[in-house]
Amino acid sequence: MNFKTGDKVVVIAGKDKGKEGKIIKTLRVENKVVVEKVNMIKKHVKPNGQTAGSIVEMEAPIHASNVMIIDPKTKKRTRIGHTTDKKGKKVRCAKKSNEILD
Repeated sequence: MNFKTGDKVVVIAGKDKGKEGKIIKTLRVENKVVVEKVNMIKKHVKPNGQTAGSIVEMEAPIHASNVMIIDPKTKKRTRIGHTTDKKGKKVRCAKKSNEILD
């Protein structure tokens, strides 16, 4: 998986198709990502000694194949490629504009 926390992505499939947001968390073993304000679910929280029970709205993980990164130059979705920088280090780049992703 080529995504990192903080990447700006767009959802390309599912009920939230077309929504954009930043990646909050990556789940590499499951090949899923959590994107802010996307795939919202309601979770019932049991009461404990300090807080009362409630219904909390939170983001659920979405499969990494259902999101694409947004190109920083063109602001459109793109695939992620790899190239080497001047120091010889492997870095991620946007396929459409060859812009290096940090």
